Amino acid sequence: MQDVIETLKTRLLFDDITSPDIQECAKSQQTVYAGFDPSSDSLGVGNLVTILALAHFQRCGHKVIALVGGATGMIGDPSGKSSERALLSAVEIEENTAGIKRDLACLLDFDSPTAGVKMVNNADWLGSISVLDFLRDTGKHFRMGTMLGKESVRGRMESDEGMSFTEFSYQILQAYDFLHLHDSAGCSIQIGGSDQWGNITAGVELIRKLRGAEAYGLTFPLVCDSSGVKFGKTEGNTVFLSADKTSYYDFYQFFFRVEDADAARFLKIFTFVPLDEVAALEESLAREPEKRQAQKRLAEEVTRMVHGEDGLQVALRTSSVLFGESMEGLNAADLRSIFANAPSTELASDRARGADWPSVAAASGLCKSKGEARRLIQSGGFYVNNRRIQDIGAQVRDSDIIDGEIIVLRSGKKNIRLIKVV
Repeated sequence: MQDVIETLKTRLLFDDITSPDIQECAKSQQTVYAGFDPSSDSLGVGNLVTILALAHFQRCGHKVIALVGGATGMIGDPSGKSSERALLSAVEIEENTAGIKRDLACLLDFDSPTAGVKMVNNADWLGSISVLDFLRDTGKHFRMGTMLGKESVRGRMESDEGMSFTEFSYQILQAYDFLHLHDSAGCSIQIGGSDQWGNITAGVELIRKLRGAEAYGLTFPLVCDSSGVKFGKTEGNTVFLSADKTSYYDFYQFFFRVEDADAARFLKIFTFVPLDEVAALEESLAREPEKRQAQKRLAEEVTRMVHGEDGLQVALRTSSVLFGESMEGLNAADLRSIFANAPSTELASDRARGADWPSVAAASGLCKSKGEARRLIQSGGFYVNNRRIQDIGAQVRDSDIIDGEIIVLRSGKKNIRLIKVV
């Protein structure tokens, strides 16, 4: 059996372990789990670190469990947070849980009986336990001194914000999850980001106390870019795995735009590209940085993994269209998706068909006036569906209106206006 611990180290997915015995334990098949917090209806790209760590365990012959925190999401994990998050309603948690399950199902094969992968929701067991039973049977095994010594707790206790009892109890609930999976599925290893260390060790200790058994924890680093910014944010916004929240194009571009200093490292962390090939791409980047071959491979691999080949092709086609290449073969739905974030204007069909382009450009808001539009056309900077128009007397033809619905106007390289013909 392939050494998964060494694999994680070479892929930069290793930070710490609760015991060195985990390496010997992992030489035979184990069951491993990681949890996902339903604070949103889609996972962010930062969660790919956890998903890929699970995938490496699975590829090395182990069974893996993805746990969605339908119950613990009612509280919210305080780990790595400087203040208490707003509590979500039961309905919001249920909707978010369903969204996360969809994300995970795209990346981990839950359907194949031989894949050794399954998904669980901790609401299925925590939701049926009474408060008194939980405090008597589980809470009594936790000591305040130990709990207060956890880094995630200590940092918050020393802050002005403090920590509520609700958040303080989170580590007990997560520890119980580990115990439950140990009993029901033979789970012996929990993995998570380094900010989960306190929660993971709480579970290891609970299993030792109640079952007299050895369980293990493994953490991986929280990934930041070369400037120290937490991975997964772009211009202050989270990059999501769901195409409903982050388009194929924006997802692809997030990885394509990574700095040269991050490209090889991210290829190791976020893809299964062989390490010798990563080294070759790193050398190529050093020789010819303008070609961005490493970033291109990174963006293609991750987009294909998350969104499939079809999603990747949409992203590549969108990229070519946005950089001025032909729109031939694209339909109105494609263009609405590609230019979802571009300003748009509705224009009545009788005002569009047969009208001269200066009038249309002014009516759309691309230009402030017909005069400005004429000057733009004469200077060669006016494009219709990425085709340059240089005749100020030219009129809108039916063939200019894609599917009878959409016209894309562009001024220069980036000033785009979508016209929806109604």
